[in-house]
Amino acid sequence: MSKIWLITGASRGLGRAFTEEVLKAGHRVVATARNSEQLAEVASRFGENVRTVSLDVTKEAQAKYAVAAAMQTFGGLDVLVNNAGYGNVCPVEDTSLADFRAQIETNLFGVIIMTKAVLPYFRERGSGHIIQISSIGGRVGPTGRAAYAAAKFGVEGFSESLAKEVGPLGIRVTIVEPGGFRTDFAGSSTELREGRPEYDATVGATVRFQRDYGGKQPGDPIKAAAALLHIASISEPPLRLLLGSDAYNAAENNALQILASDKAWKDLSISTDYRLPDPR
Repeated sequence: MSKIWLITGASRGLGRAFTEEVLKAGHRVVATARNSEQLAEVASRFGENVRTVSLDVTKEAQAKYAVAAAMQTFGGLDVLVNNAGYGNVCPVEDTSLADFRAQIETNLFGVIIMTKAVLPYFRERGSGHIIQISSIGGRVGPTGRAAYAAAKFGVEGFSESLAKEVGPLGIRVTIVEPGGFRTDFAGSSTELREGRPEYDATVGATVRFQRDYGGKQPGDPIKAAAALLHIASISEPPLRLLLGSDAYNAAENNALQILASDKAWKDLSISTDYRLPDPR
């Protein structure tokens, strides 16, 4: 059945792949980007099935306008894909507070703003699917991407709480956690700074790896889009979905390490419970 989608960050990367594949599958899309002119080619190819909108996800009024555009153009909205985002590489010590705030503003508050913009409509109709494009960096803190990880970990916590609130209302939430995909995320979407020499073995190594990573990522954006189309088509989609063998393996290893550490320190953890004094 044809659905109406709103996809943020649709001009490039995974967002572009999502937009094109959703349209090819016969759905209708409100495709957004900071500069909607970058979506002109998509608009010319798919005609009346796509509406392009300029959107800065950090601006509440623009978020509400994008949702209204779906209603005005297509008469409704079924799926929101919060995809817009970026992540720089730099040591924490050398990352300015302004850069921290900017990344968190887009990657976390942008998701919150867009989610709040669709909730009244989804709640009133008793259905809707919110797909949050997080990252394996939302489960495993990557070296050199502390600001990005802070935002993505926030998206995960926000979305998990959201799912518990809106699930009984018929609204589904899925957190998608991609690994490395062959998009420009490793290129123009990322600013790479090695920082001071003391971080050469950690952040410096990450930067050097990232510079050589373009075109070598294991993930196929078209297959990621197919996975998105699948979870949007089923009645009980997962709360979390890892995309890519690299993401799956990293998440599995991290979960096992956390569990092992928790077990190792279990006695100290439970020793902090309040216990009534022995009456004897």
